[in-house]
Amino acid sequence: MSESSFMAKNPKNQKSPATSKWSQEVTEHSHALDLEEGVFTWDDPRKIAESLKQSADSSRHRKTTPFQSAMSMLVFYINRAGKNLAPAQAAILEEAKQELRKLYGKA
Repeated sequence: MSESSFMAKNPKNQKSPATSKWSQEVTEHSHALDLEEGVFTWDDPRKIAESLKQSADSSRHRKTTPFQSAMSMLVFYINRAGKNLAPAQAAILEEAKQELRKLYGKA
């Protein structure tokens, strides 16, 4: 039996409809942070970081520190956007990570 035919028959290698879109489900229904509309599309890294900080600091739904929550949301968005994220916006969001670290005294 070839490896490709083995993989096709192995249920562990097949994604179910419920698990294949988990990130979309999180994006649409998570209440971890209440984010401002379009925050990840803004062109000012400092404003993005300030908005994420405000959301994380005021959230009662988070399970970690405000810094971890804010950074997790930013990284989640970057990873979810993947190759569809314009290089210029990716650079802005990477800068926003640095700004977030500064705001929380982690830089």
